[in-house]
Amino acid sequence: MSRYQEILQDLQRQPRTWLITGVAGFIGSNLLEALLKRGQRVVGLDNFQTGHQANLDEVCSLVTPAQWEQFRFIEGDICNFSDCERAMYWGREVPVDYVLHQAALGSVPRSIADPIATNAANITGFLNMLVAAKDAGVTSFTYAASSSTYGDHPDLPKIEHNIGNPLSPYAVTKYVNELYADVFERTYGFKAVGLRYFNVFGPRQDPNGAYAAVIPKWTASLLHGETVHINGDGETSRDFCFVENAVQANLLSATATSVAARGQVYNVAVGERTTLNELLKAIQDALGRKMAIPPVNVIHDDFRPGDVRHSQADISKARTLLGYEPTHRIYEGLAATMEWYIQASSNDDRLGRLKR
Repeated sequence: MSRYQEILQDLQRQPRTWLITGVAGFIGSNLLEALLKRGQRVVGLDNFQTGHQANLDEVCSLVTPAQWEQFRFIEGDICNFSDCERAMYWGREVPVDYVLHQAALGSVPRSIADPIATNAANITGFLNMLVAAKDAGVTSFTYAASSSTYGDHPDLPKIEHNIGNPLSPYAVTKYVNELYADVFERTYGFKAVGLRYFNVFGPRQDPNGAYAAVIPKWTASLLHGETVHINGDGETSRDFCFVENAVQANLLSATATSVAARGQVYNVAVGERTTLNELLKAIQDALGRKMAIPPVNVIHDDFRPGDVRHSQADISKARTLLGYEPTHRIYEGLAATMEWYIQASSNDDRLGRLKR
């Protein structure tokens, strides 16, 4: 039995209380679904800046009424310290055990266009959550870090202790999160775990807007018969990670009890590289096995400022200290993801026009 299976069994035997920030977002709503299905109590915090009520509604439809009753939602902002304090309790008296801090303003291009907003959410908001969690005496604090922290370091695969210069305001904010977490451990003895996500994808990832991630954006374009835009020559490569792997990493890190495993930063990925050209073909193949799609028209745009050419993770640290073992490689993940997008494509409120 894997470490993750052991954790899931333990949680079902003895439910805990969790806080998920950014709960209406892509990763946050997948965490919510996973925890509620396993009988956990969950507090969710979101301001709907990038999250969607439709994501919460979908989770509600996928769990039992009794499971949904174990969810308490707070519409609030991590930049407001009182909202962070309030979120540390399920109801009035039950404190949360574990914090999964997912709320942030993502996207390298967005941070270049608006570094002030990115700084406010990702640094001020992060510090608010860190202080509120420390003061509440939570058992553990796990936060969404980013592979952008590796910056211009040329080595592949990326190893946690080797980072370069940041290439965007977003990367700066995510590195500052790690610095704050380290200082809080040294100063207060409060240990936080950072998860450096590598291009996470899956159901409920928003395909819309200027800062949509590549997989949902291309999938929506293919389903609607629209032109696919590739930044650069298509030979840029990434370590694409299905969201179920990210859920596993969050639950493993939150419940880790060994001294060696806590207070660390981990890569969360699969450990493989896929070029954008390979990715487009894989999406077409995954969709084509489910439905007929029209021929694709591809336009190559300029490379985006702040993007690295290649990215691939070394996941041995997470394997060794957490027991992390990805259950989905990119092709298994795409198969599951395409099923969701095909189903959602029949409803303009879910795909094509996701709104609160």
